[in-house]
Amino acid sequence: MRFLIRTLQRLAIFGLGVLSVWLIVDVFDWVDHELPSILALSVTYALAAYVILPYVVRMGLKVLQHRHVPRYTITGDGLPGDPVNLALIGTLDELREGFAKAGWQKADPLSLSSAWRMAKTFVLNQPYPTAPFSTLFLFGRGQDIGFQKAIGDSPRKRHHVRFWAKPLADTEKVDDYFWLNTDRPEENARALWVGAGTKDTGLSLTWLTFQMTHATDSDTNAERNYVMTALKDSGVIGVVDMYEAGDRLGAGPVNHYVTDGAVAVAELSEDRKETQAP
Repeated sequence: MRFLIRTLQRLAIFGLGVLSVWLIVDVFDWVDHELPSILALSVTYALAAYVILPYVVRMGLKVLQHRHVPRYTITGDGLPGDPVNLALIGTLDELREGFAKAGWQKADPLSLSSAWRMAKTFVLNQPYPTAPFSTLFLFGRGQDIGFQKAIGDSPRKRHHVRFWAKPLADTEKVDDYFWLNTDRPEENARALWVGAGTKDTGLSLTWLTFQMTHATDSDTNAERNYVMTALKDSGVIGVVDMYEAGDRLGAGPVNHYVTDGAVAVAELSEDRKETQAP
């Protein structure tokens, strides 16, 4: 029975692949009669990378009944994204002020205008210290807030981290329910800010949908340590504890990241720098 189900799943995935190729070719044949070849290729790429292939990937994951590793965030296409590698405890104001003290910038919300500015500065290699992030999902929603620190004056390289807030009460037992629960903390309450920090290094394409995105440094352990060291050196946090992210849902990482699966956890405090001073 299991062999039959697996065979049917593979046939369904193959059928989706054939359908996606047919749709892409059909789109090109249609626009090629209406537009010059270079524009036809551009339109076909845009529709294939941002409409057809993401839809096919989502349908394929439903066929496979894929369940993701909770230590990874999820992309809009339903694939594992950046690994969860740090967490901070405090209020939203403490989080903002802490990263400001460390010299980091809050990322602009993703919108048509900020995305256009990002694309323009990326191509022209012009500074954009508050550039927006693409949306990754955890706890059933996109990131609540994100921070970054530019590397030089290029928007193509930066340290950055996304955060999702969880009620502190939910942290008493970190199990499957912790990762699947979508509850938000109350406004201005102290919360657990679960973060995913990575380092952008240039331009790349996603491997299934061929969408343009930032290339990232594969060593996310080093980036986790960089973020926590920056906060510690600025007097924003004190002791950093290490915990295992946990993996109860049974899947393997898709992106080629090097991670030990540990999460660095520390508590934010606005007065920590002053209280630690000699």
